[in-house]
Amino acid sequence: MGGCIGRSQGESPRTQPRAAGQHRKRTVRNEPLKKERPRWKSDYPMTDGQLRSKRDEFWDTAPAFEGRKEIWDALKAAAYAVEANDHELAQAIVDGASITLPHGSLTECYDELGTRYQLPVYCLAPPVNLITERSEEDGADAPDPAPNARREFQLKVRLSTGNDVKLNASMVDTIGQLKKQLHAVEGIEPCSQRWFFSGKLLTDRMKLQETKIQRDFVIQVIVNQPIETKN
Repeated sequence: MGGCIGRSQGESPRTQPRAAGQHRKRTVRNEPLKKERPRWKSDYPMTDGQLRSKRDEFWDTAPAFEGRKEIWDALKAAAYAVEANDHELAQAIVDGASITLPHGSLTECYDELGTRYQLPVYCLAPPVNLITERSEEDGADAPDPAPNARREFQLKVRLSTGNDVKLNASMVDTIGQLKKQLHAVEGIEPCSQRWFFSGKLLTDRMKLQETKIQRDFVIQVIVNQPIETKN
């Protein structure tokens, strides 16, 4: 039953993260990126953590197959923007990389050489039968803010530029404070950062403990402007 509702596209873990070997001439029509995200149902009820693992596995292996790494990186950044409902940013990334969308979707696209790239729907939207882990674990995991809250740990942040950064964080830190720390480390202005976790935008006043994030999870950060290189 996997795949986009109304389409035959599968959601199977074996969806091929690769560019097809054939090359098309640039007669393929190019449609603007559609604003609506794909709706699909997983073959089995999937948790937030399982969805993140599938996505990480796809993006870790995709560049190893045929296709150019810079195009895979652009598609990854565009997929993050789509999930964060930042349609304008996603379109700008696609246009900047000269990516052609015959159907207005990232599920099938071509680079300027005519190489075909395919993104599985689970990289663009969560399934309609997603299980929210916080609802299952609220009783057991609801943190007692007092003793544990100030313990620091390494928070892994994945930038849309392709870099992974580790920040020193505690569960009582706000997203705004962590944005400032990322600015100090990477030189990215806080106003140019968009943080999201489990497909939800994180506001500056939100505390980390409100996201129910665990230590081995990753927060995605879309960078809206190029990073200024420091010399």
